Amino acid sequence: MKQIVKRWRMRYTSWGDMVFDVCNYSLMLVLCVVMLYPMLNTLAISLNDANDAIRGGIYLWPREFTLYNYEYVLKENTLLNALLISVLRTVLGTAISVFCTAMVAYVISRPEFVFRKFVTIAFILTMYFNGGLIPTYLLMRDLHLIGTFWVYIIPGIIGVFNLIVIRSFIEGLPNSLIESARIDGAGEFRIFLQIVLPLSLPVLATVSLFVAVYQWNSWFDVFLYNSSNPNLSTLQYELMKILQNTNATMSGKTAADAFANAHADANTVTPSSIRATMTIIASVPIILVYPFLQKYFIKGLTLGGVKGE
Repeated sequence: MKQIVKRWRMRYTSWGDMVFDVCNYSLMLVLCVVMLYPMLNTLAISLNDANDAIRGGIYLWPREFTLYNYEYVLKENTLLNALLISVLRTVLGTAISVFCTAMVAYVISRPEFVFRKFVTIAFILTMYFNGGLIPTYLLMRDLHLIGTFWVYIIPGIIGVFNLIVIRSFIEGLPNSLIESARIDGAGEFRIFLQIVLPLSLPVLATVSLFVAVYQWNSWFDVFLYNSSNPNLSTLQYELMKILQNTNATMSGKTAADAFANAHADANTVTPSSIRATMTIIASVPIILVYPFLQKYFIKGLTLGGVKGE
């Protein structure tokens, strides 16, 4: 007890410091609750009986536990193949995009590159202007990408925002390392692979998280380019179709009708229960990946915004 009091006195030299810590911890606790509650509530609804969930009053724990919502969603025959395509496009899309973006960022970060400003401005303009939906579709058709897996990878191979972040990080690296490598006879590609990439791991991990989340959550490109090819469908697109079918089936029923039929059919679903289940299924893979990249996340963004002298 005496040690605790001693530590408390050493930590807080004034009442102002103690009040600040109390307010700070209280605010952080409120923010944690605000951010965690929606996810826990969605999980509780997905694990609760759909008819019982219509009554409301479900917060952090399911009132009538069931796994039927997950059985209903996962019973689709195309879901396993869609999951494989989603994982494949996320892994390949992230790896190729991050590597190519980092390579371009290294080029435009070099002061000896004469056209660095022109190339940088040309990339930035694409953040404000684009050809539109129909010209983009026609371009994909002329490139013979429609109906192929690579339509998920090639159009987004360079992300301009990610390019700027990586370029800023590389500009902050000690230029003496690169000059020393050149004196030793190393070429630009070898410098990029053996010096720049290893030193840029924090920002690359941050950008990888951005790209992976984008690739995992994308479904509109599937709808545009591969909706007629079930072998190239993704998990997000299949879950979207399940939700549409559920909404169409339940469109003629009110909440009172569904609640009245609860005893007639114990295994039923509602759009809200399917929506909650799909949210959990789509979110879990990214949630599992994030802890491994968390230590790089803040560091990568902070260092990526600091330019070297």
